[in-house]
Amino acid sequence: MTRSPASPLPPPKARRRLRESAALTQAQLAARVGVTRDTVRAWESGRGTPRGRKREAYAKLLNTLAEEAAARRARPSLTPEPGTAQSSVPVFVAVGAGTPGTADRAPDSLVLPAEPLGERGRREQDEPTEQEASAGEERPEGAEGAEGAEGAEGAKGAEGSRERGEPAGRGESAGRGESPRRDAPSEQSERRPEAEEHPDAPTRPHSGPSAGEAAGEAASAPGALTPAQAFDALYEFGAPALVRQTYLLTGRRELARESVERAFQIAWENWPEVARDPDPAGWVRAAAYEYALSPWHRFRLRHRHPEPPPADPGDRTLLNTLLRLPPPHRRTLLLYDGVGLDLPETAAETEASTPAAANRLMRAREALADRLPELADPQVLHRRLAELASAERLRAARPPTVRLGSERRARYLTRAAIAFTVALIGTTALTLRTAPTHYEPPVSPGETVRGVPPRVAPGSLSDEQLELRQKLRDQMQDGPERLTPLAE
Repeated sequence: MTRSPASPLPPPKARRRLRESAALTQAQLAARVGVTRDTVRAWESGRGTPRGRKREAYAKLLNTLAEEAAARRARPSLTPEPGTAQSSVPVFVAVGAGTPGTADRAPDSLVLPAEPLGERGRREQDEPTEQEASAGEERPEGAEGAEGAEGAEGAKGAEGSRERGEPAGRGESAGRGESPRRDAPSEQSERRPEAEEHPDAPTRPHSGPSAGEAAGEAASAPGALTPAQAFDALYEFGAPALVRQTYLLTGRRELARESVERAFQIAWENWPEVARDPDPAGWVRAAAYEYALSPWHRFRLRHRHPEPPPADPGDRTLLNTLLRLPPPHRRTLLLYDGVGLDLPETAAETEASTPAAANRLMRAREALADRLPELADPQVLHRRLAELASAERLRAARPPTVRLGSERRARYLTRAAIAFTVALIGTTALTLRTAPTHYEPPVSPGETVRGVPPRVAPGSLSDEQLELRQKLRDQMQDGPERLTPLAE
């Protein structure tokens, strides 16, 4: 009896890249194949290998994802359509979720999401798509039983977290094996309004790579966009929203633009690393936040005096309240309630543990609610942050200007390093040439000693002394006569 050859599979790292290129989570991929999330994680890490029908289904799904990725890379441009991007993506979102020209949009044309991005992302993952529904119908009975067990464990985890007084949503997400979602540190038990209450509000696309992932794919795909074109696409997509976020962090317009420009310059200097990063937009956002919150800016002359505040009194009060928060609390609040990151992602970007990030977030919300009670609702807080960020006209520099500035700075630093090295070598050579080769003890100054006459040089010789000296010189200088002179 002969066996049919097994379906070929790509390496584990390629499997993970294919899943990420399709913007699928491990849980979504597991639902399509009919296995658990831990099984998919083992397949992508190389600790396990699918067999039998699961291997065939997994190989077929990976082939489909590879074809979709190839089709996306074959597109002529990575920037979204002007008509579709503005209608489906909010203005104030993560760095990679903006649209070109967002910074020039007037405040009255601000498009706001119906609910914070983290809540929408969780609901979109909970609601299966048509492909997932069809995959669920063809799923074997064993997979359904496994998912039922996972659901029961998730429900138990959610009940246990509520009994222990943990933030809402943490136990439920832990039971599913996913990271806790947006309302983790919130003490409110009521969920935010569903999307049906806001039918006109835009929603985030369920699938498809973001601008950062697309730029990374374009930079790594052969025959696609050049590194400069991929960088320009990432900059045009993310810079406008990032300028507004850094403005909320610092309250200074010039510093916000400078921080974003400096972050993208660093990204261009390290472009191979940024292009291969799973989240290039997050890489640039972290660099911009670090530069904007640097404590050394307080010593600069132009930053010693505050800039003109916003014209609206409500915006002015909100901005002043934000600036009174400690920088770590302000950054955590902006990432969670403004950008819409999950709590673990916020903790990772702020280099803190998840409990520490939750504590910072709750303290920041309490400080805002004490001065502005209407911001106690996270939904209202998210909307007010978006309105405050869109109230100012903040323009980012052009991508070629940023790239040229980065290259100019790199050349300047290179020349400075070469000049410093040459000066150091010259100084070392001069020191070696002029330094003494041995030790010369110093001569002590003379001192007068009592009771001892000073040394006097001999005077002139007398006639007798001169005659004796001449006689000694005339005699023979060798022989026995020299040793035993004769008496005369």
